[in-house]
Amino acid sequence: MSEALVTETAASSSKGPVKKATKAGKPGFFARIALFLRQVIGELKKVVTPTRKELINYTAVVLVFVVIVMAIVTVLDLGFGQAVLWIFGGNVNVEQ
Repeated sequence: MSEALVTETAASSSKGPVKKATKAGKPGFFARIALFLRQVIGELKKVVTPTRKELINYTAVVLVFVVIVMAIVTVLDLGFGQAVLWIFGGNVNVEQ
């Protein structure tokens, strides 16, 4: 099978010439802004606000998590501080 035959067959099976995108098909600047705002409003309508019980529960979970992370960071800070003092000899008194 020759290369010319393959190219011709592939070209003949296409749906026709490729059309270029025209400027008339593209929405204008203000139309795009209006579309964006409509999409934002549509997404905001999907938002479900939590009930009071759910909100209190979520708040409690976040506060407990923050306290746990603070405790871990405090322990690590004190541990690293003690390690630095032990390594570099923090109990040395320098007389002037």
